Amino acid sequence: MLVESQSPTVNILPTKRRRARPLFDPPIVKRAVWDSFVKLNPITMMKNPVMFVVEVGAALTTALVLRDWRVGAADLGFTFQITLWLWFTVLFANFAEAMAEGRGKAQADTLRKTKTETIAHRLKNGSKVENVAASQLRQGDIVVCDPNDIIPGDGEVIEGIASVDESAITGESAPVIRESGGDRSAVTGGTKVLSDQIKIRITSNPGETFLDRMIALVEGAQRQKTPNEIALNIVIAGLTLVFLLAVVTLPPFAQYSVSATGAGKVPGIAVLISLLVCLIPTTIGGLLSAIGIAGMDRVMQHNVLAMSGKAVEAAGDVNTLLLDKTGTITLGNRQAVEFIPVEGVSPADLADAAQLSSLADETPEGRSIVVLAKEKYQLRGREVAEHEAKFIAFSAQTRMSGVDLDHRSVRKGATDAVIEFVKELGGAIPPRLTEVTDHIARSGGTPLVVADGPKVLGVIHLKDVVKGGMHERFDQLRAIGIRTVMITGDNPLTAAAIAAEAGVDDFLAQATPKQKMDLIKREQAGGRLVAMTGDGTNDAPALAQADVGVAMNTGTMAAKEAGNMVDLDSNPTKLIEVVAIGKQLLMTRGALTTFSIANDVAKYFAILPAMFSVTYPAIAAMNVMRLHSPESAVLAAVIFNALIIIALIPLALRGVAYKPMSAAALLRRNILVYGVGGIIAPFPGIWIIDVLLGWLHLA
Repeated sequence: MLVESQSPTVNILPTKRRRARPLFDPPIVKRAVWDSFVKLNPITMMKNPVMFVVEVGAALTTALVLRDWRVGAADLGFTFQITLWLWFTVLFANFAEAMAEGRGKAQADTLRKTKTETIAHRLKNGSKVENVAASQLRQGDIVVCDPNDIIPGDGEVIEGIASVDESAITGESAPVIRESGGDRSAVTGGTKVLSDQIKIRITSNPGETFLDRMIALVEGAQRQKTPNEIALNIVIAGLTLVFLLAVVTLPPFAQYSVSATGAGKVPGIAVLISLLVCLIPTTIGGLLSAIGIAGMDRVMQHNVLAMSGKAVEAAGDVNTLLLDKTGTITLGNRQAVEFIPVEGVSPADLADAAQLSSLADETPEGRSIVVLAKEKYQLRGREVAEHEAKFIAFSAQTRMSGVDLDHRSVRKGATDAVIEFVKELGGAIPPRLTEVTDHIARSGGTPLVVADGPKVLGVIHLKDVVKGGMHERFDQLRAIGIRTVMITGDNPLTAAAIAAEAGVDDFLAQATPKQKMDLIKREQAGGRLVAMTGDGTNDAPALAQADVGVAMNTGTMAAKEAGNMVDLDSNPTKLIEVVAIGKQLLMTRGALTTFSIANDVAKYFAILPAMFSVTYPAIAAMNVMRLHSPESAVLAAVIFNALIIIALIPLALRGVAYKPMSAAALLRRNILVYGVGGIIAPFPGIWIIDVLLGWLHLA
């Protein structure tokens, strides 16, 4: 069932980000420079066909330089400069990839400091405690952690409750609660117990812990090329082959032309190699890997651990977004928003009784009732000890809570429970009570009836508050073609009201694990990619089925194992940020691919007229930049080709600015900005370099 909303929109607060390192952090740059030379290994370079061709070309021209140096050839200086800039082209491409990897390695170094050799208190024979090194723990071992102990490995709390400092993993200084028997039972090795004692069942072996996986992933050790990246590699490899064949056929054509006209000369091997390097898509070939690695790095900066680059890319292609209602779309705690008295009762009297019944209620709902009474009717908390007050806690059996004092029995609770309480005391039920409670329920709220002994005073309207800005976020997602579906255990009536207010496209009410799975499968059967978030064991099947499954770090180990991303902040709305980062990754790759291809076309028209104007004077008019000579034209193009890679490294690492837009609008932007820019940039760039070469007498 599709729903609509007319609620106003406000700005939403951004999620917490891990503090990013400077783009060109000196230690990272130093490491990247060294790695640029290490990556010259031909076995490594073969993984990038375009840059491998450039490296082979650089090796060939190096051999030519050595030959010309021995025989004292006249064009030794020209060949040497070509060789130098071809090696620079390869090194700059390696530097871009090394910079992206270096940022991940720097994060890994920080995480590695967390992984220390910890002493674990392992239970032996069920009761005896023995101290062993954390590296000796195996899956299934039971350990005890006291205050200030470092948790020795990943596990599940099986007994007790404790406050845990996870700042070493999440970067968040506020401690979190970990307890047995719920969705907050998972603990991570390297975190620290702050209070109380807990028993933990170890769920991983040494080398397989969450921290080990984090270190390996952020270092890029497990980064594999994504399907789109592989497809693009095939395309640019095909273009490289096409231009290789074109350049190979150029010498016979040039030989024939020179013989026929008696002017000009046949281009040498160094010129042919230079022409090939300038025409093949070296720009995107040199930056493609860096774009993918930087995408994973940006996800990590948002405190999300992506298990693979494929997961980040898939997030950019998502068509359907499944979002849990509680804690994601809503604040997760119902808030009192209104006191509705019955006939003959003043709002102040209802507020007074509601506040009295909630003074000892430490739930978010109870505290919100006290606050609402204070704000609307200036009612302050009363000192009730002298009245011998007896507070009645809420129970699943009575479904009420309240207080007995001064011969009064004030109660608040579920409608039918309070009605039964009033009837037992001989009271009457106001005629409009059911109408009021039904109206609140239909609007998506929760009614709590308040009674003072046998007299019904009115109703408290509790509302599941939608987070500010969610409607705007969903509008943005809709604009880029993403369908949003709210998942909730609420009844359809309540779910429909909240979905309408939030502005989601659809909702699934009273959702069971099987229904979530069925919904994901239906979406995927229609050719759509699905993303969802979850934290409980019951979410694990759906997280595993979804194309992008973001598990909460506070959730169960089953959920974290099933998902292909883990949110270290356990912020369910982070899924929207992940989709935006995935989109940005694809936009960056598309933008730089557009620029690279347009750039190659422009270089073609910039170089060839200058190269053949001597042989064919008629095409001299196409040499619009009036380049000095064929040699200076080729050398200027090779230099520009190398420098443009280094100039685009910041864009590859940061990513293009993300703005929600349709595919058609994105295509138009790429063509207008990066396509036209790619065509224009080589002309002034090559001309300036040509002028400098002439001024310095280098060509």
